[in-house]
Amino acid sequence: MSHTTLTVEHDGPITRVWLDRPAKLNALNPTALEEIVTVFDGLQQRFDTQVVVLGGRGRAFCAGADRTDPPARLARGSGAGARERRWVSQLGRRALEAIERCEAITIARLHGHVIGGGVVLAMACDFRLAAASALLHVPEVDLGIPLTWGAVPRLIRELGMARAKEVVLLCDRIDAARAERLGLLNAVVADEALDATVDDWARRLAAKPPWAVHMTKTQFQAYGQATTNGDVTASDGDLLAAATAEDPSRFMMPSKT
Repeated sequence: MSHTTLTVEHDGPITRVWLDRPAKLNALNPTALEEIVTVFDGLQQRFDTQVVVLGGRGRAFCAGADRTDPPARLARGSGAGARERRWVSQLGRRALEAIERCEAITIARLHGHVIGGGVVLAMACDFRLAAASALLHVPEVDLGIPLTWGAVPRLIRELGMARAKEVVLLCDRIDAARAERLGLLNAVVADEALDATVDDWARRLAAKPPWAVHMTKTQFQAYGQATTNGDVTASDGDLLAAATAEDPSRFMMPSKT
């Protein structure tokens, strides 16, 4: 199947999914999010795939939401009905869940800018490996919108409440070394070693007994779900719609990275 925003490469037990809008720094529009859902849901029945690597073509992993074609655009109207607007406003959350549901081991390959929704996609993966020059940034609050897509409970789960608040509310730019110390990353390597490191992790994981890996990931998925009991992120799309309706011009500003 061909895609307009992604490239998918199958290499034996390893599948590589590339965000492939390099001219836009792989910014996420509604089509990109829909294709992420389609690809990762499809991988559920590709039983020979044991490891999935999610990366970005060009100079960046992902510059966040495409503010020239934002995922929340229909949430502000355009003649769409209420159900359609709500469905579109939840695209990011569904993309995140599709990655998390994937029963293969997932690795985020991070370089360049990793901003907003890019950080969120990476958090949905089992492992996050980054180039030393990578820069992470969650700017939503400074843009006048809440962090949605179900990201907040996942950041709390991974970092703890205090650190999650720091990342989301201060909106600081976080270099790779500090991101590793915070727990956002599993490993940081020299830029020129990123591909070799990602390939090494992927090959090592793919070489392990598949059934044991599968059942172990299933355990982690179940335990992780248990820690998000009471999750109210089903309303995240409504928060995003309300925030952008209040001042849509802020969300539509050209992205500056």
